[in-house]
Formats: sequence, C-alpha cells, structure tokens
Amino acid sequence: MQYDDTIVLTVEGNTLSQILEDISLCLQQGRAPAVKEHISRAIQEGLTADEILEGGLLAGMGVIGEKFKANKVFIPEVMIAARAMNAGLELLKPLLAAAGGQQRGTVVLGTVKGDRHDIGKNLVKMMLEGKGLKVVDLGVDVPAARYLAAADEHQADIIACSALLTTTMNEMRNVVSLVNESPLKGNVRVMIGGAPVTQSFCDEIGADSYTPDAATCAEVALGFCQK
Repeated sequence: MQYDDTIVLTVEGNTLSQILEDISLCLQQGRAPAVKEHISRAIQEGLTADEILEGGLLAGMGVIGEKFKANKVFIPEVMIAARAMNAGLELLKPLLAAAGGQQRGTVVLGTVKGDRHDIGKNLVKMMLEGKGLKVVDLGVDVPAARYLAAADEHQADIIACSALLTTTMNEMRNVVSLVNESPLKGNVRVMIGGAPVTQSFCDEIGADSYTPDAATCAEVALGFCQK
C-alpha cells in the first residue's frame, strides 16, 4: 500500500514499529506533512498517543540532539526538525490530554535581566521539548524574581537561565540566592548556560548545573526530572 510518496507500508509483521520509525525519520528530515500523515496512520493502526510520542517524535528528536551535539547537523536543521515535531504534537495533544499522559517535567526558561539575546535560549527550548519536557518560556530580559514566580506558579522542576553577556551573568547569582531563600529550595534545580558561562562560575554561585550546549542541557534536565 502506497502511503507516502517515498515510503511503502504494509499492514503485517512489524508494521507498527515501522510506522514509528517512519515518524522518526520524517521528523529528522523536517518533513512536517509526512510526520502528520504517519501519525494519523499510527492512530488508525491502534498505537497509543504515548507510544507515538515516545517511539516516533521523541526518538527522532533524540537523534537530532545527538547529531547536533556531534556537529553533524546545525541550527537550521534543528529548527526544521522542531517544526516537524510541533506539527505532530498538534495531533497528539488532545489524545495525550484525554489519556492523562504523564508529563516528564517542567522547566522555566529565560534569558536573564539585561540580556535580550534569544537564539541560544530558543535552541535550548527546542531540545528540552524534544526530550518531552514542558517549557515555560519567559523570553528575554528576565529578572530573578520572575523566574521564581513562574517556577512556583507552574510547579516547575527546573529554572534554566541563559546569558550571552558577561555583564548580565550576575543575575544568575541572584536567581540562585532567591531560590535558596525561598520554599522552592530543595524542590527546584537551577541550570545555567551561555557563551560566557563556565563550570567554575556555576560552582561559585552554587547553581545545580552548567552545560556547554543545548543538547547536553536537555539530557541533564531530563535526568533531574527523573530523579
């Protein structure tokens, strides 16, 4: 049976696993219409929304994340894959909600006060979502108190702060201090990253994690949420 213009699917044997592989592959190629078609087929064949999410969409973004980390793909390819994933998620969201699908974790994300750069932050957001994490994106120029308010409101597991300017890094220190002085202490991890940020600075301010790139950030964040 001809389903996609380049892929032939059958209704026997390993069809269900093949459909998931097709979703993953098409996502990696950034083919949003094909991703949606394969997801529709998977639903018709009886796969659950969780199975499609885990075995298709998240598996595909996982491959993209590893390739990005190894410099085998770059920001444009990641963005295209993320758009394909979001297209697929639009079909799955109602089914996931109806099934009461378990959220892997919640991250409050933003670029710190005084810094309006968002390319790195947006890339981190894509990678976090690619791991199945919910992201509350506060945007740019975010003061420390706003991170805490959002983390409290959304019952977040992680606050993730980005900075591109050395002059704005101290706001990360303020975030850590406010968390340690609040009821969120012990319940919310603080992760930091950005071009001028280092592990020594992370140790100095007492943040929970520094990661050098978006893919590693997503891996560490997922690990925190699963503990």
